[in-house]
Amino acid sequence: MTWIVKNLWLIPALPILAAGLSSLAPQRCRRFSATLAIGALGFAFLVSLCAFAHTLQPGGHDGAKEVFNFEWLQFAAGDPGSLKLGWVLDPLTAVMLVMVTFVGTLIFIYSVGYMAHDENFTRFFTFLSLFAGAMLGVVIANSLLLLFISWELVGLTSYLLIGFWYHKPSAAAAAKKAFITTRIGDVAFLLGMVWLYSQTGTLLFYDQGHGCMEQSALAKMVVQTTSVGMAVSTAIGLLIFLGAMGKSGQVPLHVWLPDAMEGPTPVSALIHAATMVAAGVFLVARVYPLMGVHAEGAAVETTALQVVTWIGAITAVFAASIAVAQNDIKRILAYSTVSQLGFMMMGLGVGGVAVGMFHLITHAFFKSLLFMGAGSVIHGCHEEQDIRKMGGIRKYMPVTFLTYAVGMMALAGFPLFFSGFWSKDAIIHAAYGWSVSHVPFYLGVAGAFLTAFYMTRQMALVFWGDYRGHGSPPPPHSKLPQLIKVKSELKPHESSRPMTVPLVILAVCAVGLSIIGTPAWPWFQSFLGSHHGEGFTYEVIKIMVASTLVVFLGLGLGLWCYGRPPRQTAEEPDVLVKLPLGMHTWFARKYGVDELYEMTVIRFNAWFARACAFLDEWIWGGAVALISYALLGLAWVNRAFDELVINLGFDQGCERVSRGGQFMARLQDGRIQNYLRVIGVALVLLVLFLIWGGAK
Repeated sequence: MTWIVKNLWLIPALPILAAGLSSLAPQRCRRFSATLAIGALGFAFLVSLCAFAHTLQPGGHDGAKEVFNFEWLQFAAGDPGSLKLGWVLDPLTAVMLVMVTFVGTLIFIYSVGYMAHDENFTRFFTFLSLFAGAMLGVVIANSLLLLFISWELVGLTSYLLIGFWYHKPSAAAAAKKAFITTRIGDVAFLLGMVWLYSQTGTLLFYDQGHGCMEQSALAKMVVQTTSVGMAVSTAIGLLIFLGAMGKSGQVPLHVWLPDAMEGPTPVSALIHAATMVAAGVFLVARVYPLMGVHAEGAAVETTALQVVTWIGAITAVFAASIAVAQNDIKRILAYSTVSQLGFMMMGLGVGGVAVGMFHLITHAFFKSLLFMGAGSVIHGCHEEQDIRKMGGIRKYMPVTFLTYAVGMMALAGFPLFFSGFWSKDAIIHAAYGWSVSHVPFYLGVAGAFLTAFYMTRQMALVFWGDYRGHGSPPPPHSKLPQLIKVKSELKPHESSRPMTVPLVILAVCAVGLSIIGTPAWPWFQSFLGSHHGEGFTYEVIKIMVASTLVVFLGLGLGLWCYGRPPRQTAEEPDVLVKLPLGMHTWFARKYGVDELYEMTVIRFNAWFARACAFLDEWIWGGAVALISYALLGLAWVNRAFDELVINLGFDQGCERVSRGGQFMARLQDGRIQNYLRVIGVALVLLVLFLIWGGAK
């Protein structure tokens, strides 16, 4: 076993240690906290590169797994049973480690500029480091228990970071919403984990042929069925997938993710790109042997994988349709994340680990780029987030505009030169060949079209036309000519270098990653052990052409609706309000899902809470009160009987005995004269008795 495998724990330990040290530092130690966080994650990135290089060695990219396991908990003395933890190094782990540490380091650097004026700067970097460390713990775990521990730490830190500006009611509410919603999925995850342990006797993924993801355990679970006729492996896989649905914002547990943008923009970039939401997709990839067995790289269409595919396809279109009618720049990207996570899940279901993970990796780079670009726009526009009040930003923020355009084209799937095209095209191609149904393919095509449309809409409203925000000139008919004078300090301005340099690096990566997963050179698929295609075949070219036409159709329609002419004022109605059947209203209101939950789940929960409170206060509390009053009455009766009968009788008896003793004590006081008097009296009485007896 090599040193890198033994010391893989250093990668999550470094940022966690940085979080611990930073938590002890006073708030004024801003530079210390930022340097410690960036340095720790940067060093973790270097160690991750070593791990990645190790997997590139001959025999290291064919799915080989190197593990280090150790006994964590012994059940009882003499009991052979124990719980083991460990970590695993394989291509899936290596590529995720590099992505999380690299993107995370750039987000940390970006945060220095974005949070420069925040009074809780030190606390922010403490939470940020703990967040990154927890996610890295998820990635390296070779035990489902260790993964779950890190998984819950991710949930805790996401709560702390989403609600970082806790003085804002919306941020506090979003943090609670995210924490509670993801806990719903985590309960199912926990049940699946316990069930898996009961079936296999271990939670180690790989343990020299005895792990729960290895053939011996899987073969046992496949042949066993539940009461409804479902294979035990499928049932456990679906429970674990529910946990992934919560973390990765899949319908219907998606409602927390758009609200998570209430936190600082670096948090949004970290959650939506490299950490929390990626954890759900990674979890499905890690337990993929439980979901479906590989047959030369192609996944068998098991029930679990079919559920993953349908949930992902529905989520992709559902969230994309909502994004077309949102006006908050970060909320558009948030629903875009939900949609792209749906694509990833669909890719896992129809194409296997390599297809879904390739889109996860590319998405991490261009979505972090877009969120940090949005943060730069918000920062430059004086904390304005409504895209209707922007416009013409490209003239004021050229670096942000160019990098954002790269991220937009990568997300939209602009052909050939951007990584998003190849990763999304691979999913659509796999969906086209899915033997179960072609509906996910059509849903994927619709999602690709909507993605291109809403991103073009966002670009047009934010960067094109004239500035419509703070300090913009009034319309010609305005009766306030004094407003024509624009205050220069209210104009948009480019962000500082700590914010723009990471944008440039991520933009380069969003383009450069396009070369590692093309049909001509499917290195990424081969690296993850997947059977890759045979180059540009007729079917591949046909899907590429169709995908390109769909993307161009979305781009063209977006330009036609929002680019000619550009919006003049912030108050103009959106062109989509003309859609029939009130579609725009449905999109803008997110199909009323939040309201539906408010009327059903939340209202029922509130009613149930009131019912429980009533039962607790009046039924159970009343019963307890009656019993307590009865016992109190018995206590008073017992006290009265004790004091008035037992104690009183005993006291009086004792008093009489005492008096008798006192009397007898007088007879034995040791004085001779008293004794003589008694004898004299006794003799007198004896004489009188004898005289009386003789007289008779």
